[in-house]
Amino acid sequence: MTDMTDEKIKALVNKMTLEEKASLCSGKDFWHLEGFPQYDIPAIKVSDGPHGLRNQTQETDHLAINESDPAVCFPSGVGGAASFSTEYMARLGRVLGQEARAAGLSVVLEPAVNMKRSLLCGRNFEYLSEDPYLAGKLAAAYINAMQDEQVGTSIKHFAANNQEHHRMSVSANVDERTLREIYFPAFEIAVKESQPATVMCSYNRINGVFSSNNQWLLTEVLRDEWGFEGAVVTDWGAIHERAEDLEAGLDLEMPGTGGLNDQVIVQAVQGGTLAESVLDQAVARLLKLIFRYQPVKEAADSAAADSTVAVSLAEHHQLAREMAAETMVLLKNEESILPLPTTTGANGVGSEDGSASEGDATTQNSAKVALIGTFAKQPRFQGGGSSHVNPYQVDSAFTIFTEETNYQITYAEGYSLTSNDTDETLLTEARKTAQDADYAIIFVGLPDSYESESYDRTYLNLPASHDHLVEEIAAVQPNTIVVLHNGSPVVMPWLPKVKAVLEAYLGGEAAGAAVVDILCGKKNPSARLAETFPLRIEDTPAYGNFPGFGQNVTYQEGIFIGYRHYTSRKMETLFPFGFGLSYTNFAYSNLKLAKSEVSKADPTIPVTVDVTNTGTRAGYEVVQIYVAPQVFAVPRPVRELKAFRRVWLEAGETQTVTFDLDRRSFAHFDVQAQDWRVASGKYLIQVAKDASTILLEAEMTYTEELPLPALTKDTVVADLMDDKRTLAFANELAKRFDYYKYFADEDAIREAGENVEMQQAMFRDYTMRALVGFSNGAVTFDDVEKLYEELV
Repeated sequence: MTDMTDEKIKALVNKMTLEEKASLCSGKDFWHLEGFPQYDIPAIKVSDGPHGLRNQTQETDHLAINESDPAVCFPSGVGGAASFSTEYMARLGRVLGQEARAAGLSVVLEPAVNMKRSLLCGRNFEYLSEDPYLAGKLAAAYINAMQDEQVGTSIKHFAANNQEHHRMSVSANVDERTLREIYFPAFEIAVKESQPATVMCSYNRINGVFSSNNQWLLTEVLRDEWGFEGAVVTDWGAIHERAEDLEAGLDLEMPGTGGLNDQVIVQAVQGGTLAESVLDQAVARLLKLIFRYQPVKEAADSAAADSTVAVSLAEHHQLAREMAAETMVLLKNEESILPLPTTTGANGVGSEDGSASEGDATTQNSAKVALIGTFAKQPRFQGGGSSHVNPYQVDSAFTIFTEETNYQITYAEGYSLTSNDTDETLLTEARKTAQDADYAIIFVGLPDSYESESYDRTYLNLPASHDHLVEEIAAVQPNTIVVLHNGSPVVMPWLPKVKAVLEAYLGGEAAGAAVVDILCGKKNPSARLAETFPLRIEDTPAYGNFPGFGQNVTYQEGIFIGYRHYTSRKMETLFPFGFGLSYTNFAYSNLKLAKSEVSKADPTIPVTVDVTNTGTRAGYEVVQIYVAPQVFAVPRPVRELKAFRRVWLEAGETQTVTFDLDRRSFAHFDVQAQDWRVASGKYLIQVAKDASTILLEAEMTYTEELPLPALTKDTVVADLMDDKRTLAFANELAKRFDYYKYFADEDAIREAGENVEMQQAMFRDYTMRALVGFSNGAVTFDDVEKLYEELV
């Protein structure tokens, strides 16, 4: 790692020819940036790696068709978000950073923080959440940790890349407030709190303008407003018009085009359509990136590994097992059927709090456990496309159950991975196997072909053979447990018929072992859903507007995506955002606000709450803080997540958890003012079990005077009456137009009778233009403006 001063960078830029500078702005090949030995500029290498490195040293490609070097595959983004833990994401960033350094990599192309606008997006398994605050905080922790390991990151895909259908050409048509409140904040938080080395622009257009060509997006918002200091890189092949993209703020095109676009840049500079200073600025950013994140120690081969870093994939595999358990969500546990009766085996699988240990004869158990479903032996543990990892070692639940426990294990395939149709022979065998056991654990989910980069899902169901299998097994075995392997929500028509459901998501190469750890009680489940599971696809906010028509998709639902949609409309869900069960219980008390009357002068509002583990074993609890506005200057969701923390509590332990809410916790984006505003009024601070289950709440008042609006012919009387600063002006208007009596004269109100509300509403809805028009020339707009100046 070498940090270059601005002066040294500028001197180096001045030495380079126009052709060399143009060449630096395009990739040398699929994974390398261009290098210049004559200037000691190395050709650094980048790689995919959201949950494990996809480092290709032979044939290269974009969608993991060609094999990459073996690496540890950790849980995918959806599981990482379910941890609700910045500590988890920091640990992931550190370990992947260490592996990247050992492989001689300079930048890892992650994290992916696009919002889950629709549950059908084929890449949702890689994205973190439907909530921008959660995604942003988790991404910042990941970025800081990886960059502390001297490896750069590339947060992606900026912005509004929320579907795979026509992703290289579709225009995401979305209003600015929705962009600012939903689709930008994860990027904004990460930029302000972690300064990623690069930002990767998306393929799509936003309101008709390609992201790579969008100066408002890449320069005005990203750099000028948020203070981004790094380089902007295309998604692979997302370039639009090379010279124009440079001017918009796009620094690096990946992969290279064999010099074609280099020549476009050279010709644009020579022809005067692109200022060379714009090119110099991009080159300077890229040089800073290269020198900041070049491999610590290089050999003759520019792709040589960093020999100063020692990485044990075997140790990282064990870490992957521990981390996978932190990403799995217990969705149902009827009659506390889980954990299974305690058992220990040769390797001592017992509870993490030490209630079972190797060699303890009292914990031996001979329960008959039937494992049903191909995923028990061949777990689906990662998604398809550019994030696909060549795993170091894959654990199956069947192998771990057999080798590490004393249960009497039987197995039935249950279904075929090559067909969605039920195989009656396999089903009959599965029924018999389950019927003869004490417990049946069914492993079902979404096969590889159901969700991947490049295409979207078409429905929320599991394959028909999987759903049918669960129904049939539950009919013959009362103790049925379902383990789900999927990268995004599914509907569960069989849910009332089974006793337990564990959402294992795509848990990485050690997912099978982690499932056993949770089912047997070695690990206490702690994850929470970072996305809503709806009852049906028709309930989802983007239904009818996904994936759009032709080359356009309209974000008609606006800010109401995910739980913002379901809670605001009081809609029932299968499982709400933030939901998750534990093997212990928690109680909340003593919610306190440092102040109940706050204003813009208060930088933060401290909030404390006591959390007690009232159960018999240790575990993590995820404390969730939501802000619920009680004043609505604009449409607002019922509540929004504004703070969270995962805390470890021993049995019987109480902790006081403290949060600091800032002004943005209460604000909405005012498009007209081009700024964040807080409407004065009351807000509820809510401690919740999930987005639909409020445990405690406290009321506070936020006071912030907004700038007085300019009076126009379309200003509405109601806006003037509702603001104490313009109320006198509104009252004078009411007098001049003979409406005041309907608000203040008891005789006039009594005489108007049932029509008084109509008269009041009519006046409140008048614009200045309408009032002047109804005066028959007695009052002009100049008169109204003069009165406004006198009384305000």
